[in-house]
Amino acid sequence: MSSGLILVLLVASAFVAAHFAFERLGKRFLIVSGAEYLALGILLGPQVSGIFTPALLDSLAAFPALALGWMGAIIGMRFYLPELIRIPGFTYRIALSESLLTVAVVFALEALAFMWLFDISLLLATPPALALAAIAVSSSRETYEIVSRHLGEGAFVTQLDISTAINAFVAVLTFGWLLAAFHANPTGAVRPLTSTEWLVLSAGIGLIGGALFHLFLGREDNIDRLFVALAGVLILVSGAAAYLGLSPLLAALFFGIMLVNTSRNRIEIAAALTRVERPLYFVLLIFAGATWQPSLRAWVAPVLLFVFARAAAKIGAARIGARMERSLPLLGPNWGRALLGQGGVAIALGIDYLQQDHFAFAHVVFTAVVASVLLTDMSSARLAKSVFAAIPESGGGK
Repeated sequence: MSSGLILVLLVASAFVAAHFAFERLGKRFLIVSGAEYLALGILLGPQVSGIFTPALLDSLAAFPALALGWMGAIIGMRFYLPELIRIPGFTYRIALSESLLTVAVVFALEALAFMWLFDISLLLATPPALALAAIAVSSSRETYEIVSRHLGEGAFVTQLDISTAINAFVAVLTFGWLLAAFHANPTGAVRPLTSTEWLVLSAGIGLIGGALFHLFLGREDNIDRLFVALAGVLILVSGAAAYLGLSPLLAALFFGIMLVNTSRNRIEIAAALTRVERPLYFVLLIFAGATWQPSLRAWVAPVLLFVFARAAAKIGAARIGARMERSLPLLGPNWGRALLGQGGVAIALGIDYLQQDHFAFAHVVFTAVVASVLLTDMSSARLAKSVFAAIPESGGGK
């Protein structure tokens, strides 16, 4: 039997075993699925078994760009303006204030930590600190789905829905701005682009991709054809962004926003995108686990600081935002616990940062992402249940 076939069988067996084991644990103990795939990737990667060699991972380098683009498009599809304008404004103000406060707190603490631990300037500490701040603000969509199944509709569920969407938007936009602000400009006589121009270019790539999609398949309603077309356009969009040193997530986010607000067949497009959302996310988790390697620097303090600072910032910022809008009686003082889950956006941003060769502390940042996803996937759903069981509209929990 060839080594390639043995590898496939081994990975498939481990995948199935890990999935069913964690699925049973998830149903019994409310564990959000995903951690098993990340752990599986670590076990198969060069740091443990070595089944996934560095050469093999390098040969698959094009896949993360497509996965990032796909996730960005799914995030963008959540911003359908005719539905969003029906939601009360205070819901958005709470979500936005929570997001911005989380970014500010985590960035400040991580920047100080990097400057103190590694004796570097604020300029050198800004990229890893801002990347961790962008990653910190992201929240898992799966926690919202668990809560909505228990509560149905209501103010708390709506707030959680909007907050996770705004969290994802702020996270992707912040990270996109980071890549634009610290972009490695080519040398020569031509004036280098400013950070604003790079940011506009990122959005332009996504909007042009949306225009091309409308030009060729604007009225298509067959999901299979839409799936193939979306894959082709997202390869173009994410590949162009990655080639220019920009964020595939940000470019694809604007691609998704354009499609959902300008297409008559938005429901079919959303179905075509979401049909492979879970498989792509799980494969991305395996890739992330296999790519992970412990940093050679003093990584323990920044990683622990990130985990605890993020939790404190999320809960505190959510409470402050609700208090500012006088919504604490409606949401509860600890409703921010429902936002602690990390999910796919965090992994995607971590991989995106890892692929930027000109940024320092890449493995410290990625280790923080891996640790946070593993911890929050194990506890976020139970924390969310403890929150909605205490709010009035839950009826004491179900």
